[in-house]
Amino acid sequence: MPGSHAANPAAGAGLTLARNLLPALADWRKILSQPLLPRSVVRPLLCLLALLLPLYDALPAGAQVRIKDIADVEGIRENQLIGYGLIVGLNNTGDKLDNAVFTRESLIGMLERLGVNTRDQVAKLSTKNIAAVMVTAELPAFARSGSRIDVAVSALGDATNLTGGTLLVTPLLAADGEVYAVAQGAVSTGAIAARGAATSVTRGVPTAARIANGATVEREVAYRIDRTNAVRLGLRNPDLTTARRIATAINQVLGPVAKATDPRTVALDLANRDPIEALATMENLRVEPDNRATVVIEEASGTIVMGANVRISTVAIAQGNLTIRVTETPEVSQPTAFSDGTTKVVPRTQVQVDDQHDRKLGILQGSVTLRDLVAGLNALGIGPRDLISILQSIKSAGALQADLLVR
Repeated sequence: MPGSHAANPAAGAGLTLARNLLPALADWRKILSQPLLPRSVVRPLLCLLALLLPLYDALPAGAQVRIKDIADVEGIRENQLIGYGLIVGLNNTGDKLDNAVFTRESLIGMLERLGVNTRDQVAKLSTKNIAAVMVTAELPAFARSGSRIDVAVSALGDATNLTGGTLLVTPLLAADGEVYAVAQGAVSTGAIAARGAATSVTRGVPTAARIANGATVEREVAYRIDRTNAVRLGLRNPDLTTARRIATAINQVLGPVAKATDPRTVALDLANRDPIEALATMENLRVEPDNRATVVIEEASGTIVMGANVRISTVAIAQGNLTIRVTETPEVSQPTAFSDGTTKVVPRTQVQVDDQHDRKLGILQGSVTLRDLVAGLNALGIGPRDLISILQSIKSAGALQADLLVR
């Protein structure tokens, strides 16, 4: 029965042992054939090989990546939080209250809650040591009340630098409008800004900052994974082949519990099993992920990224540019002594035309590997910018057997 060996609770440990030992034990087969070895050495090794070989056969071929690195358990995710707050203690780099109305009103409201009435003195509020900011954070899965999370702070008004400021108590809300965390603390921008009378230097973004462990979780997101028997894995890069390999690897260890339902999902039926133990065993299994052949082109930066499965049909490529270079080298005409002539500048122009006549027509053979494809294109002396147009032309000709994504 498939996966029957996994009924033993030590199956996961046995697979790990087989994965670590069998590459070294493979050479012992030659050693065992030597007639000089005593039986006291041969017999234990034969017993060890007999135990580990069935487990080694259960390992997926070409295993490279852990399941936990390419798939997530559905329902276990982060939640985004957002809040509006005030930063104080800035060195005259905060919002101008005359321009940022929301900062002025927030300051007045905060002072009123603290027992300070400034409604009749609004015209005298001219401080530049305060800035209105948006505070964002991500609430991790299984975060408990009292745990700490990082927050990001971004200026909302016309503040120029948040360095040295302190964020006041800011409630952080989720999409349901409930408060899940409260943030407060000294901000850190990691930026440098220096200004003189004639020039200024800025490194980084001084209007964006972070507070490490700057928020305290006040409300938990309830999710009991230990009480569910139906678990689904979501692939980060959907692919039918990868989903099928994941299901096969899980079934070989846990028994027939996994089934690929679509390119993104692998459903697990963990009836009569401990979900935590099953998931802990499953996430360390290794499979070889598969992906579609894709070429990604970033035209703005001239970046080209090709996947390992990219193939190209036999195609001939000729590439050349017409370059005209005009060089002006004016010369001075000096008259002879005791003559009535005048000194004049005589223009001299040199025109050079390069039609790239030394470029040859190159042939790229079909079904080549990525290494051969890159080597063939480099042999043509093609730069990244020209390569973008060539790849687009090859795709138009139907010779590029891959998806071409232009951004």
